[in-house]
Amino acid sequence: MISRDILDPIFLVCGIGFLFVLIVRFKLNSFLSLLLTAMLLALALGMDISKISSSITKGLGDTLGGLAIILSIGAMLGKLMADSGAAQRIAMSVIDNFGAKNVRWSVCIASSLVGFALFYEVGFILLIPIVFTIAKELNINPLEAGIPMAAALSVTHGFLPPHPGPVLIAGALGADVGLILLYGCIIAFPIFILAGPVFYSFVKDIKGGISSFSDLEHKNKEELPSFFISIISALIPVILMLMATFIKQFSSEEFHQTTIYDIIEFLGSPNVALIIAICIAIYTLGLRRGKNMKEISQSLESGVKTIAMILLVIAGGGVLKQVLIDSGLSNHISHFINQSSFHPLIAAWFIAALLRIALGSASVAAITAAAIVKPLSLASGVNVELMVLAIGAGSVILSLPNDPGFWMFKEFFNLSIKQTLLTWSALETIISVFGIIMVLLLSIFV
Repeated sequence: MISRDILDPIFLVCGIGFLFVLIVRFKLNSFLSLLLTAMLLALALGMDISKISSSITKGLGDTLGGLAIILSIGAMLGKLMADSGAAQRIAMSVIDNFGAKNVRWSVCIASSLVGFALFYEVGFILLIPIVFTIAKELNINPLEAGIPMAAALSVTHGFLPPHPGPVLIAGALGADVGLILLYGCIIAFPIFILAGPVFYSFVKDIKGGISSFSDLEHKNKEELPSFFISIISALIPVILMLMATFIKQFSSEEFHQTTIYDIIEFLGSPNVALIIAICIAIYTLGLRRGKNMKEISQSLESGVKTIAMILLVIAGGGVLKQVLIDSGLSNHISHFINQSSFHPLIAAWFIAALLRIALGSASVAAITAAAIVKPLSLASGVNVELMVLAIGAGSVILSLPNDPGFWMFKEFFNLSIKQTLLTWSALETIISVFGIIMVLLLSIFV
């Protein structure tokens, strides 16, 4: 008789394959596909049928409980930045200061600054009109600005809190979000350069077309808020989280027992930092610019509506994660990896990469991988913040047609499937591979 140690990983592979078929072949909603797959996988893995429902509830609750505020308020902040023109001001100011000759570098820097505060999809939609405007005014290939923009947004999405992937993994592994942000910034900027301006040099012969989306509305410069107000409104969460991290790392143990330290740590937590940021943005990007609360509230509500399905899909990934934990499968896989010669960081990256290729969604791949490698993380003693970044790197590899981001890039730049694979999919793979290399290098020093 075949042992469970052999059967369970086979069931996992079959479950992921089943999920892929439901989403890609039958076009079933991703949230429903994840719930159905999680239930069938729970049965296949031998879970007590009376406990499956509670496992689903726990997976949903734990995921949404740790992420609902971050996703919702992040979407509100992004919408306020979009409607007020703050994100456009950041992008155009950086591009103007760097000049036309350095358009790849300026777009990359501008997109990374915008990407701190906006989810990938929101940032992409927001920056696309600017990319096409630049391409038209300078008479250049739209991909010359588009690839650096997509690279910068993807790197921030995969590595930097308060984006959902890193925050979810940090919560699952018990990592310090501030340290993840600090380490993530260290490894992010070299990857921005490689996957953006440098990579474009190798695919410059591929010409992006002017799609029907190129005429998306954007504001005149006179209507935009100042650069200072725009950048401060965007980076307040980052500033607060980094401040708390530096205080935590470089202050004395005696100071850690004080009320001032507790206040700083409170202000630097992702949820609180975003709440403070949205309150300030309501004034700086709304009331201060003559908008009334009704208009501002409409903008905030609109922002949340745009991420409702994203929130559910990530919650569905949380259900799948909980099934892997409650069935004991994550312990089996981690034990197997721990007995092998794989470096724990490489193993975490590899598992996340396989899940990304199979599932499409980077966030779902990240949270599922976190559940699998958690026992490995505890047993190996590896730096848990670097483990988070290794999973984040794996979760963005090789975007294929089961990833909505693949079609977004293809349609906006009017590319063929082959051209999208050679540009967007290759770009994501560069971010992933160089991401794990940078994480391994950083592990030498921390």
